[in-house]
Amino acid sequence: MLNRANGTEDLLRRHAPQVLGALVRRYGHFDLAEDAVQEALLSAARQWPAAGVPDNPRGWLIRVASRRLTDLLRAEEARRRREETAVRLAPRDAFTAPPPGESRAPAEDDTLTLLFLCSHPALTPAAQVALTLRAVGGLTTAEIARAHLVPEATIAQRISRAKQKIAGLPFRRPGPQDRDARLAVVLQVLYLIFNEGYTATSGAALHRADLAREAIRLTRAVRRLLPRDGAVTGLLALMLLTEARSPARTGPHGELVPLDEQDRTLWDRDAIVEGTALVEEALHEGPAGAYQIQAAIAALHDEAARPEDTDWPQILALYDVLVGRFPEPMAELGRAVAVAMVHGPRAGLGEVAQLEHRLKGHHRLDAVRAHLLERAGDREGALAAYQSAARHTLSLPEARYLQMRAARLTP
Repeated sequence: MLNRANGTEDLLRRHAPQVLGALVRRYGHFDLAEDAVQEALLSAARQWPAAGVPDNPRGWLIRVASRRLTDLLRAEEARRRREETAVRLAPRDAFTAPPPGESRAPAEDDTLTLLFLCSHPALTPAAQVALTLRAVGGLTTAEIARAHLVPEATIAQRISRAKQKIAGLPFRRPGPQDRDARLAVVLQVLYLIFNEGYTATSGAALHRADLAREAIRLTRAVRRLLPRDGAVTGLLALMLLTEARSPARTGPHGELVPLDEQDRTLWDRDAIVEGTALVEEALHEGPAGAYQIQAAIAALHDEAARPEDTDWPQILALYDVLVGRFPEPMAELGRAVAVAMVHGPRAGLGEVAQLEHRLKGHHRLDAVRAHLLERAGDREGALAAYQSAARHTLSLPEARYLQMRAARLTP
């Protein structure tokens, strides 16, 4: 029953943005459509594990969500004494054929259109990212807040205002000029969705494969639209090269296995070959951006047959370029690790100390500090840092791993 429930959850997450896109395309009313989709998802989550998944799950969800949306619209219009509008919007009994004169766009097209709608220039950049993560990525408000290191109430307010602003906007793919202007936000959101899938910020599972797969699928779809865009190609390469390690990241009981202890024979060689080829292609498609540089770093890790074969000087050189051009706390934390691997743990600790004010209280800062203190021989300091990191993470596998490292240092 647990496996069936997990399978249902994966299926619902995959279909949710497609169903939302279909409703917004046909009816508009983004905010009400999202409410209707959420209710349809809840109905499916209650019914499908016991009754079985319908033959056409997307069609089932669209029918249920459409009926709920019609109810919401009728209630809204009744208050405004315009019942006839709700009647015109009532869906047909069967959703297998489009209305006369309306072509049925593929589900993937609806999801891509939804991606670009959520990055509309009427929204602030922060609101664009938050709304897209919620509507397309299916992330909770709490997950989005953790990804941005801001309070949950702030994210909730951004999403609410964003939905109000885009309500009534036409549901259509932007033209080339508008599309290019919105592309950076789309890629940033896909990257954040992938990161939440590769390392879940909370819960019992380290890896949320459904999110990682969906991010890769959507990035492939964007690349079909823009096959010569270096940033798109670089992001896809980064995802593939990172996800290639997922089979070796957890042990038999779901415990976290760090990179230097992984069985590299379990890595997905096909994904590594494809990702490496995409890195080379991306670096020839224009000036290297953040995704291309990070993909090149990932390729160096994946090409090393053993941890001791890793080309850390080259990785450090790439991190120097990355943080010099695109300063960001987590990238700088990665650079601190590279500094430690090239120049020793004390040098790395000096870099970590400079990030204290920007990442204070974040478990990854404490985890890196603990690892470097342990390598430097400071067992007492490492123990305290591991314990602090374990307290601050909401991921159970990460917490167990950090507690295990702390236990090894306990007198």
